[in-house]
Amino acid sequence: MSAINDPLIVFSPSGKRGRFPLGTPVLEAARRLGVDIDSVCGGRALCGRCQITVAEGELPKHGIVSSTDNLSLTGEAEARHREKRGLGSDRRLSCQATLQGDIAIDVPESSQVHRQVVRKPHEAHDIDVNPVTHAYYVVVDKPDMHDPSGDLERLRMALARDFELEDLGVDFSALQRLQETMRKGDWKITAAVRDARNIIAVFPGFQERFYGVAIDVGSTTIAAHLCDLTSGRVLGSAGRMNPQIRFGEDLMSRVSYTMMNPGGDRELTSVVREAINELISQVAADCKIDTNLIVEVTIVGNPIMQHLVLGINPIELGTAPFALASDRSVSQPARDIGISINPGGFVYALPCIAGHVGADTAGVLLAEAPFKRDEVSLIVDVGTNAEILLGNRERLLAASSPTGPAFEGAQISAGQRAAPGAIERVRVDHTTLEPKFKVIGCDLWSDEAAFEDGLPSSGVTGICGSGIIEVVAELYLAGVIQHDGIIAGDAKKRSDRIKTDGRTFSYTLFDGEPAVTIHQNDVRAIQLAKAALYAGARLLMEKLGVDTVDRIRLAGAFGAHIDVKYAMVLGLIPDCAIDQVSSAGNAAGTGARIALLDRTSRQLIDQQTRKVEKIETAVEDRFQHHFVSAMAIPHDTDPFSNLKEEVGLPERKRTIKTSKKRRRSR
Repeated sequence: MSAINDPLIVFSPSGKRGRFPLGTPVLEAARRLGVDIDSVCGGRALCGRCQITVAEGELPKHGIVSSTDNLSLTGEAEARHREKRGLGSDRRLSCQATLQGDIAIDVPESSQVHRQVVRKPHEAHDIDVNPVTHAYYVVVDKPDMHDPSGDLERLRMALARDFELEDLGVDFSALQRLQETMRKGDWKITAAVRDARNIIAVFPGFQERFYGVAIDVGSTTIAAHLCDLTSGRVLGSAGRMNPQIRFGEDLMSRVSYTMMNPGGDRELTSVVREAINELISQVAADCKIDTNLIVEVTIVGNPIMQHLVLGINPIELGTAPFALASDRSVSQPARDIGISINPGGFVYALPCIAGHVGADTAGVLLAEAPFKRDEVSLIVDVGTNAEILLGNRERLLAASSPTGPAFEGAQISAGQRAAPGAIERVRVDHTTLEPKFKVIGCDLWSDEAAFEDGLPSSGVTGICGSGIIEVVAELYLAGVIQHDGIIAGDAKKRSDRIKTDGRTFSYTLFDGEPAVTIHQNDVRAIQLAKAALYAGARLLMEKLGVDTVDRIRLAGAFGAHIDVKYAMVLGLIPDCAIDQVSSAGNAAGTGARIALLDRTSRQLIDQQTRKVEKIETAVEDRFQHHFVSAMAIPHDTDPFSNLKEEVGLPERKRTIKTSKKRRRSR
């Protein structure tokens, strides 16, 4: 049994933690905590699948200083594996490394049996294709003794003659390759000209197509979409976990890391750029595209992610007044930002709107275009921080609300991120309280005969955000959870799935190994998260002077996978006609694609973001008022008339009373 003085071990990206005696192998601690680490050799240092890395430095969120010194020295078996099969200098084998002190462990994706499903696909969207960089094929006059002009000058003359492109500048990388390229192409050459002003790359012969990559840098996941700049078609997509998670699950933890560890911002920048480059290489290889033909990258992300990708220390975003380095878009040579595409290629980062309303929201704004509509739209990008847009062509407001990581499975007893084996859909019989559910990786419901045969090899491993939303909402509709969020003890008479849990009660959703049980603290975590989101939306409605909205769009990976009916039953979003509530999919990624493919959209989004009114919830007294009322399910006072027409809501038995303040957790 562990003691309070035993070393603390924290695993990323799962966020699971626990205390174990000195000398406990990291792999054993992982297994006891339910952390996903692969191993097939029984801990004998043969397979090499259980590799881990150590997050170095002070981690204020966990109250520890993590160091490689807090693991045992490399032993004979591990050294032999390193020599014979290879092992990165920053890697250890978790079966051999033992605890010697407090430590934070990162489990690389390659060491995970059940890898996270990165749910950020590209969405179909009508986009005008007018990229900033175009291909121009010309035949250049050969040099001779009678015309001693340089190769660049004759290329400029050819482009002016054939395409009326005058006074073109040239990127130095293109100049360096120009003579070799011309002769290789027998004086036939394709020039990549950016913004009709600069030659950024040259290719021998006829090169019809150039490519670009739209990248959505989330705090949890990163997604990349490779696009043909001629047709606008998405050729391929790839995603992966954001490796910054090992420095902190939420954004403010990462800012704290930069504050506590000199050079921490450079670490965070380095790992996210490395991840972006790996994604670009992966999606290019999948599509059999030479990365040298990629000439443009667009990036969206929350303000902290945007700052770190650009190599700007985000420390000012950690304290009021949450000042941005700039609220304008950034366009810079990719090589200056450490992005590996054509040496003359560019990175365009969409503008941030406010200190906690980022370029990802600008991407959503560009994709959804509420500034072109008469009706009032509420657009919510649901994540660790909910970024909220409200308005129409007359007026637009934006805010960020600190929902925390509960919607992503963190702070939930059996919670996990979306991965094969995670429960993602739940239905509960309102009379017997018997559940049925679906898991990621299986299309069948749990009450279907072939369910167990259709399960992924992992079996049922936990519950992800969409499943948590549905089970809490279903238990409320079944009368198990009251209006104030309390699990009712008298429900024990209806089903043995309701159990006494200390001074409260719990509901057993899955009685297996591991069991998935909904505890009172789990319900409370969801209440806190949904109340923060609802309060932010309600505050903006109050500022705009409206009591209702005409349409609601749920953006982001999480927003795309929740059932809108259950979101409203829970009180995650304000009341609205159900048929006017829909998913916007990965709207931030769509906005990045629009900016990639249509040069005119860049000026448009710069203009629109400057018009948006920014509301800082942290300084608004009315936010707390709305938050307290929103703790109830679905709400303490709002009638939810539209919802009542669709769903039979239980009679309210109690009114929630709380003065607990919501702490900002960015």
